[in-house]
Amino acid sequence: MASEIRDINLAPSGERKIEWVKRHCDLLRTLYDEFEKTKPFKGKKIALSVHLEAKTAYLCLVLKAGGADMYVTGSNPLSTQDDVAAALVKAGLEVHAWYDCNPEEYDNHIRAVLKAGPNIIIDDGGDLVHMMHTEYRDLIGQVIGGCEETTTGIIRLEALNREGKLEFPMVRVNNAQMKHFFDNRYGTGQSVWDGINRTTNLIVAGKIVVVAGYGWCGKGVAMRAKGLGARVIVTEINPVRAIEAIMDGFDVMPMREAAKQGDFFVTVTGCEGVIDKEDFEVIKDGAIVCNAGHFDCEVDVKWLKENSAEQSEMRNNIMGYKLSDGRWVYVLGEGRLVNLACGDGHPAEIMDMSFAIQALSAKYLVEHGSELRERLIDVPEEVDNRVAEMKLNFLNKSIDKLTPEQERYLNSASL
Repeated sequence: MASEIRDINLAPSGERKIEWVKRHCDLLRTLYDEFEKTKPFKGKKIALSVHLEAKTAYLCLVLKAGGADMYVTGSNPLSTQDDVAAALVKAGLEVHAWYDCNPEEYDNHIRAVLKAGPNIIIDDGGDLVHMMHTEYRDLIGQVIGGCEETTTGIIRLEALNREGKLEFPMVRVNNAQMKHFFDNRYGTGQSVWDGINRTTNLIVAGKIVVVAGYGWCGKGVAMRAKGLGARVIVTEINPVRAIEAIMDGFDVMPMREAAKQGDFFVTVTGCEGVIDKEDFEVIKDGAIVCNAGHFDCEVDVKWLKENSAEQSEMRNNIMGYKLSDGRWVYVLGEGRLVNLACGDGHPAEIMDMSFAIQALSAKYLVEHGSELRERLIDVPEEVDNRVAEMKLNFLNKSIDKLTPEQERYLNSASL
C-alpha cells in the first residue's frame, strides 16, 4: 500500500529535524550502528503507532537499519508533524499519518499499518493492539509480540489481560526504570511547561498551578512548576501519593476546591472526567486548562462546548469558552496531550533512553518471543541495565562495583 501523508515536498524540513535529534541521541546512534551490522529484524514487519515527530522518526530509522520493514502511523491527531512524516517516506518507510486528522482518518491510518501483517507492534496508548484484537484477529497468528510505551496503554493492556483476551506477549516498556524514572518525570515535566509557555506566553511565577495526579508524570509537572516559581496544589485519589505530595512541599485538596484557586490546571491521570461540569461551575475566571494524559478525556471539553455562551480562538492552540456568568476558561490543544499538541514533546536526550528501551525490547521479542508464556512482561533487567550503562558511558561517568567479598557478604544467610 502506498503511503498516505500530507505533502512529500515537506521532507527537507523533516530531515533537518531528524538530523538534529540524531546528534543528541547517543544511545540510538549506537544501536543504529549495531543493528545495521547484525540485522536483528531481518525479514520482520514492524507496525508502529507513536507520536510522529523527529525522535520517533529516528527510532523508526534505527529499526529499519536493523532490517525491519516499517509501517508507521501516529498515536495522536495533533502530534503528527507532516514534514517528519514526509522525511520518513523519502527514506523508504511506509507512513500513514497527517496532522489534525479526523477520527475516521485516524482509525484508517491505524488500519493501514495493521493490514501489512506485522510481526512486532510498537504502540503508544494501545490503539494498534486494540484494533488488532477487534478488527484483524486473522492476523494475530503472525504477531510475535509488542511493546507499549505509556501508562495509559498499559492500563488498557492489563484490562485486556485480566479478561484473558490478550493474544500475544506485550512488553511494559513504560515500567522500565530507564523509562518512567526519566521520561515520565523529567521528560513530561519539561515538555509540558515548554508547551504551556510557548502557547500562552504568560508568566508562571507567582501563579497557582493545580496538578491532577501525582504519579511519575505528575511529580515532574509539579516539580517544574515549583521551579518556575508557582505555588502548586496537587489533587489525588491515592492517599499514599497525597502524603508524598505534601512531604514534597505541595498543598493537597480535592479538585472541587482547587478549581476555585488555580490559574493553570494540568491533568496527568490517565482517567476520564478529571475536570468536569462541577469543577467548571466554580473554576476561577481566566483559568488555563490543559491535559498531559494520553487521551483527550481528562478535561470535559465537550461540556464546555455545549454550555458556553461564547467560544473564541484566543491564540493558536488556545480556545476560550465564556460561561453564562461571564467567566472565561481557556483550553490548550483541544484538551489533547499538551506537550505534543502545543510543543515538540520530550527532549531528545530523554527519548533517546526510552526509545533505546523500545528498540532493545523489540529485539528481545524477536529472540525470545516463542519462549514467553506470560502475556504481559516487564522489560528484562539486562535491557534496563544495558541502557543505563550506555548512558553513563556517554556521560563520561563511572560507578563502583561490588568486590567478590562484598557479593559473598550480601548473599550470605548469616547477614
